Order: sequence, then C-alpha cells, then structure tokens
Amino acid sequence: METLTLKQKTFNSPITKIILALLTFMAVVIISQQIAVKLLALTSLEKEYRNLLKGLFVSALCVFSYILFFKKYDKRAITEFSTKGLAKNLILGTLIGFTLQSLTILVIYLNGSYSVLNINPISFILIPFTIMFTVAIIEEILVRGIIFRIVEEKLGTYISLTISSVLFGVFHLANPNGTLISSICITMAGFMLGAAFVYSRNLWFPIALHFAWNFTQSGIYGAITSGNEKTNSLLNAKIQGPQFITGGEFGPEGSIQAILFCAVGAILLLALSRKNNNIIKPYWKK
Repeated sequence: METLTLKQKTFNSPITKIILALLTFMAVVIISQQIAVKLLALTSLEKEYRNLLKGLFVSALCVFSYILFFKKYDKRAITEFSTKGLAKNLILGTLIGFTLQSLTILVIYLNGSYSVLNINPISFILIPFTIMFTVAIIEEILVRGIIFRIVEEKLGTYISLTISSVLFGVFHLANPNGTLISSICITMAGFMLGAAFVYSRNLWFPIALHFAWNFTQSGIYGAITSGNEKTNSLLNAKIQGPQFITGGEFGPEGSIQAILFCAVGAILLLALSRKNNNIIKPYWKK
C-alpha cells in the first residue's frame, strides 16, 4: 500500500485545493476583465455591445479555467461542465428561476405594491442580461463548483450544503441595504442552488437558475437585485409598500415570499436528489 508523503497529503487536502482553486479562479476573473476592457476600448462599439462582449469573454475564460484547473489537479474528466443534457439543464434552470421570481413579484403586485409605469425597448435588457449571465457563472463556480463540491467529498451533501449556503449569505452581507430577512433569503437561495447542483450533478443547471432569478428580477420586472443599483429593464416599474413584502431597498430578495419560494425549490430538488441516490454521505458513514 502506497504511503503518501506530507507534501502529497497537504497538496491533496480539501482546504489546499479550495484555496488554490479560489486564488486561481479570482485571478482569471480579474485579469480577463482588464484584458477585455483594454481590447474593447480600441473598438468603435457602443457601450452596451462592449459590455456584452466583455461578459461573454470573461464567462468563457471562467469556464475554461475551471475545467483546465481541475482536469490537471484532480486528473479526471470534468463532468460538472459536461455538454450532455446541456439544453435540458439550461431550459429547466431558466424556467425554475423565471417562475420563482415571477411568483415573488406577483405577491408584491397582489399586495398593491407593484405597478408598471411603461414598457421599454427590448434593447434595454442587454446590460442586465450580460451582467446577470456573468455573475451567475462566477458565483456558481466559486460557491457550488469549488467550495460546495470539494467540501461535499469529505463531509457529505447536507453538511456541505449548510456551509456553502451560509457562506453564500455572508458574501452578500456587504451589499447595500441588507437586512436580516435578505440574509436569510440569500442563504436559502444558496440551499436551492446547491440542491440544483446535487440534483443534476452539472453546474449548468444552477447557473441557469441563478441567472434567470436575477435577470427576471432586474432585467424584466425592473426591480433592484441584492441591494445593487437599479439597471435598465424591459418594464419600468414602481415598487413601494411594506418592506417585508417588497424587500425595500434591497429588492424582492429581501421579502418573506422570496424565502418561502426558495425553500420550496430547495426541498423539492433535494427530495428528487434523494430519490435518484444523488446524496453523498460524509466520509465517516461510508
């Protein structure tokens, strides 16, 4: 039986792998953004199209760097970015994200707190589309692809879900206008996105869900996303009313109903994952 040296044990430990992966990935994100900005500044393209191309460039490099890093580090095929069932994962994730966010906005509307002022040209969705697409890829690779997946290998699905979801909520604490309700909602959204990965064992599913949730919120319904500045949107809307229903300055993600819908999504996905034997046990129970 081969005995691993201290150097090999350290290199193969989950903590080392997570740290090196996060450092590598964040370096790729920062450098690729700088390269894209400088190259696109040389063109005569309008700002919206430059942002679109920058988002596509950064997103592509993020996926490529993840695949290359873990292919070399783990010496395995990167099945979590497999194109098998790609259309199904993207369509299903988009439908779930769109539906849950639409239900969240519907509650606000039924409360008399949402009204459409006017409908903007379809071109207005270009910027939020690009932003949310890039954000979904970066955050899902960081939280689900690196932290959740690696911790899950040792501590199992449920413990890893809890750790990664709490971290996901903590990461958003720095966002402006955060509240206790918004922190709970982001954490619950983390559970749902993690459950989406467990169900599909493919990052395209949670990426599509994450993108659709954010884009539907800000790009279509004209709401604020996670306390950030309001972007252009298809619908120019006025949202005012009780904070626990509207989410206040944080946006609909700071509402009670958003927590409920994310919780329902997480429970259903975990139930399906359990049925499909996709739940991983911690190492001491294997």
